[in-house]
Amino acid sequence: MLILISLVIVVILMIVASSKFNIHPFLSLLFAGIVMGFVGGLDEAEVTQTLMNGFGKTLGSIGIIIAFGTIIGVYLERSGGAMALANWVIKLVGKKNAPLAMNLTGFIVSIPVYCDSGFIILSSLMKAISKRSKIPLVVLGVSLAAGLYATHVFIPPTPGPLAAAAALDADIGLVIMLGFVVAVPVALTGMFWGRFIGNKIGKPVEDTQTDKTITARLPKTSMSFAPILVPILLIALNSIATYPTFPFGEGNFADFLHFIGNPMIALFIGVALAFQLKDKKIQDTHTHWVGEGLKQAGVIILITGAGGAFGAILRATGIGDFIGESFSDMELGLLLPFIIAAVLKTAQGSSTVAIITTAAIVAPVLESFGLDSAMGRALAVLSIGAGAMTVSHINDSFFWVVAQFTEMDTKTALKSQTVATLLQGLVGVLIVLGLGVVLL
Repeated sequence: MLILISLVIVVILMIVASSKFNIHPFLSLLFAGIVMGFVGGLDEAEVTQTLMNGFGKTLGSIGIIIAFGTIIGVYLERSGGAMALANWVIKLVGKKNAPLAMNLTGFIVSIPVYCDSGFIILSSLMKAISKRSKIPLVVLGVSLAAGLYATHVFIPPTPGPLAAAAALDADIGLVIMLGFVVAVPVALTGMFWGRFIGNKIGKPVEDTQTDKTITARLPKTSMSFAPILVPILLIALNSIATYPTFPFGEGNFADFLHFIGNPMIALFIGVALAFQLKDKKIQDTHTHWVGEGLKQAGVIILITGAGGAFGAILRATGIGDFIGESFSDMELGLLLPFIIAAVLKTAQGSSTVAIITTAAIVAPVLESFGLDSAMGRALAVLSIGAGAMTVSHINDSFFWVVAQFTEMDTKTALKSQTVATLLQGLVGVLIVLGLGVVLL
């Protein structure tokens, strides 16, 4: 109980330090990790090693992706490609419907693509639409994140719900069908909150001198889409290739799809396609644009890594085991998976870890809760998913990706992104409970 109380105090202090005293999140996250490590009983060597391992593991999976994503973003912005995309989207859906367009785009993209990668890939389009439509960037960022997050926790083949379905022996097809029923209103909930809060505290991205000079020579829309859509398509094909039925077989072609569909390789290909956007008349060199992208990526990478280090410390202290033991004896039906996953998510930051851990905890007690049927197991997976998005805050790498790419300070991100995920999780579990009343 001491470590849980300490965690609450540390999280509050981090929020105050970042929002009131403007202490950089990179430093506050690392300091919080050190404090929680000692409170959790780790010795000096374990604290430092866990911090470094957590930092390295997080950046090992997403660091290069962030770098490639920001490089693509610079090329789209400097070449006018992002503006060409924004013009196309606005013409298609209208300015007023731009948040809905971002929300649905994120919803579709995150089915095969990890939500962090999807947000990074689509961030340039989001900023360009903000400039073109004059809609605050916070509105579009939260709308996009809400769509990405909904399918990330509810719909296989995203790793979390896929692993939960396997752990609970749930029918994947049933999880997918019911997952859509839950995920659509959950995604829209986040969008509505983004529109409400973003219009109060957000501002649109302002046109720069560069934007004004490139307007007359925008690249083709198809060329501008390529650095975004091609990586998404490649990652999607990789997800399909790894599906349990192996639709592409298990030979050389499948291996090739696994390689080019790896997010790092897919984004690398996206960078190569972005190179084609640079007009020969532009005096800046490729080295200059790539260097600018890497500078922008540096701060984002460090904050994301620090969030991963903090989460690693929390996992090493065994706080997840304590939470699981505390709740596992309660007979709460479909509420139990939600509560355990929500507490785990809030405590240690990773939705995937919260999903997998909760699935392992509740699997043995499904029968005693009357959830041993095919429908009960599928709904239990979705209940876990709802909990695993409640809430995203400073110990979650996705929180920092959204905050940094949407140019929000910590206080603004907590008001918008964190509250959005709270509302999404609550709406999600209410729908799951309603389905349980009807279907069980």
